[in-house]
Amino acid sequence: MSSLPARENSGARAFAFRILQEVERAGVASDDAINHTFGSRTLDPRDRGLIVELVLGVLRHRYTLDWRLDKVSDRTMERLPLPIRTTLRLGAYQLFYLDRIPASAAVNESVALAKTVRGRDWSGFVNAVLRTLHREPPAPWPDEAQHPIASYAACYSCPPWLVKRWLGRFDIDDAKHLCEATMTTPPLTVRANTLQLTRSALQMQLAQAGVEAQPTTVASSGLIIEKQGAVADLPFFQQGAFYVEDEAAQLVPPLLDPQPGERILDACAAPGGKTTHLAALMNNCGEIIAWDRSAARLRLLKDNCRRLGISIVQPIQMDAEQAEKAARSKPFDRILVDAPCSGFGVLRRHPEAKWCKHENLLLQQQARQLSILTNVHRLLRPGGVIVYSTCSTEIEENEQVIKRFCSDHPEFSREPVMRWLPASGHSLVNADGDFSTMLSPLSMDRFFASRLRKAV
Repeated sequence: MSSLPARENSGARAFAFRILQEVERAGVASDDAINHTFGSRTLDPRDRGLIVELVLGVLRHRYTLDWRLDKVSDRTMERLPLPIRTTLRLGAYQLFYLDRIPASAAVNESVALAKTVRGRDWSGFVNAVLRTLHREPPAPWPDEAQHPIASYAACYSCPPWLVKRWLGRFDIDDAKHLCEATMTTPPLTVRANTLQLTRSALQMQLAQAGVEAQPTTVASSGLIIEKQGAVADLPFFQQGAFYVEDEAAQLVPPLLDPQPGERILDACAAPGGKTTHLAALMNNCGEIIAWDRSAARLRLLKDNCRRLGISIVQPIQMDAEQAEKAARSKPFDRILVDAPCSGFGVLRRHPEAKWCKHENLLLQQQARQLSILTNVHRLLRPGGVIVYSTCSTEIEENEQVIKRFCSDHPEFSREPVMRWLPASGHSLVNADGDFSTMLSPLSMDRFFASRLRKAV
C-alpha cells in the first residue's frame, strides 16, 4: 500500500475526479491530462503527489475496484453515470490502497464529490456503498482453477481479453507475471548523457545533490533514481546531463551499432529518446535524419536535442508510411524503425490504455508497421542494417511482422542481437535471436527488437 500524508484534501480529490473523467470520456492520455492540470496552476507538492497517486492508482486498479464495488452494490458499475463510477473508484482506491488516509476521510470526501454531480442526489448511495465496502470482508477472488481468466482479471486488474491471450501463449506463472506487471509503478530511470559525463560521474553528482541513484542491471548508461518529484526539477536535468528513459528502451539503440560519421535514419523519432541515444553512441559525429509525422512531437525532439547539446540531428516532418518523397535521397547506413504500436508493453506507464485499446487494434497496427518497413527499406544501402522495435507484448506486432517482411524481402536476413548486448542482457534474447524483455524479471518495460541485415 502507498504511504501518503493523511490530509483532508478535497481539492486534490476534486482535481483527480475531473482528470479521471476526462481520460475516460475523451480518451485523453493520463499524463497529458495531469500535465495540463498542473501546467495552469500552482499546487502544493503534496497535492500534486496525491493527485498523481489517485489518478494513476485508480486507472491501474480499475477492473479490480469495479469488481469489488459490484459485490457490495445493488447497481453494477457499468450501469452508473460516469461521475458516480469515478467517485466510487476514488473512494474504493483510498480504502484499499492508501493506508495513511483514514477510512472516514475517504468516504466523506467521496460523498462530498457526489454532491457536486448535477441531477439526482447520489450522495446517500455513495455513502452506503463505500461504508459497506469498508465494513465487510473482501469477497474471495474467482476460483483460479475453475475460472482462471476471471480470477486473474479481477486479481490483477487486467482486461479479460488480454488475460485470455496471455494464458493462451504462456504458462500460468508467466501469464500472472505479465498481468501483475500492468499494476506496478515503474521506477524513475534515466540515461546518462555520455556526451557530457559517464554514468558513474552522474551518479556521484546526484548523490552530492542529495539524490540517490543505482545503476541499471543491463543498460550501461542507466540509473534508477530513488528520490522522485517533478523530473524537470531534478538536479542537472536542465543542463542536459540525462534523459528520462526506461531501461528496456535504452537497450534498443545499441542494437543498431551506429558508428561516428555514418548517416542514420530514425523513421519514427519523436520525442527523441532513441534519437538522442544514437547521437551519443556516434559521439555527436555524423548525420541523423529524424522523421515524425507530428509537428508538435518534433518540437519536443528539437527541445531534447538542444538540452542535451546534440547537433547532428535533422528533424523532418514526414510520415514514414509515405517515404517515397525521400526515395531519391542519399542512402542510409542504418535505419531505426521504432514503430508505432499498441503499447501493451508499457501499460504500467499508461494504465488508461488497458481500458481503451482492444484486440482488433493489433492487426491494424501490423498493417501500419509493415507499410513503414516496406517504405523505408529501399532507403538503406547494400549491407546496411535495420533495427525494428516496439513496446508491444503481442506477436502480431513483433514476430509476425519480421517473418512477413523477410518473406516479402529475401534480401534481408535476421541477425542475432546477442553480441550487441552486455552479458547481463543475454537472457533477453529469444529463440529467434531477437531482443525481448517480455518475461524478464527485471523492472523494465516490455520491448521487442529485431536486427535485419540487407545483402550486399
